[in-house]
Amino acid sequence: MIISPPQEPSSEHPPGYPESWLVTRHRSDEPAAYEVIYDSEPDGLHARHRGDVTRLLAAVDTRLDQLGVPPRTEPKRFAHDVAADAVLHRAGFVPAVEFGGEHYHRLPSAMTDPEEQRLVVIRAFDMLQADGFDVSCDPDLLEHDMPPPWIPETSLGDRLGFLAKHIQASTHTRDMVANLSEVTAPGDGVLQRVVEILDTTAEWWEGFGEPADHRYAQRLRTIAESLDSYAIELRAIRGDLADRHAVHPGKNRVRENQAAASTPAPPRVRAALAPSPTAAQRRASSALPATAAGVRPVPPARPSSAPGR
Repeated sequence: MIISPPQEPSSEHPPGYPESWLVTRHRSDEPAAYEVIYDSEPDGLHARHRGDVTRLLAAVDTRLDQLGVPPRTEPKRFAHDVAADAVLHRAGFVPAVEFGGEHYHRLPSAMTDPEEQRLVVIRAFDMLQADGFDVSCDPDLLEHDMPPPWIPETSLGDRLGFLAKHIQASTHTRDMVANLSEVTAPGDGVLQRVVEILDTTAEWWEGFGEPADHRYAQRLRTIAESLDSYAIELRAIRGDLADRHAVHPGKNRVRENQAAASTPAPPRVRAALAPSPTAAQRRASSALPATAAGVRPVPPARPSSAPGR
């Protein structure tokens, strides 16, 4: 099986990101075989997918399954490998895979200035050491006179991970909703901010002006639109959960509350879970003796006429 970008005519595209793909299968032994498995060239059967690697690999996997080829065993990746990937990603390296499935990281292909390369290596070295990794490096690549880079104690992703821990520890839907609201909130929720980042990146990228840059910008906008529609759907699901307002069955309240206390909740989540001062005042008023002068019972709240309430 041969997977390749089209050889002719030549076109301008970023290295490693061809505009289309051609996958063919050959067999010279009897019975001889030749077939086109995937063709996303302009006049090909899969032209609408163009250079989409995900569609390419899905088509190849489907055909291999039909041929009875067993799936390749994915190498097991340990937690420290994933952690190192995250550090190198933030330091500016690009992930890559060698033939045979070995993972490694490289400097950006267009980064040719030796001093700039040195800065990235030093930053990666310091960040890996700060995260507790035992790192070896050619001393000529390091420059210890430079001030150490500022490394935050927790990344934004880790802070969002706290929400997942609190959701896991939630015993009531109100607790769950308070945490999930940080993700789904309109305007300043996590998903809306990601959409904003993608749209801004698309506008910035388009400023380069090359044909491939316009395609990347359009792809970013398409992803942002899809994510925005998912945000609306998730907001509705969050509303359904809020309406349920019930204790989760089978949760051990004491154990889960202790687990939640080990990691402080974000300020806005704490504010959402805090009792209302007005409600506390009402409870205090209703606890006064009935003979207290000037105290009148609070009339029962009238049901709202708003739809769905």
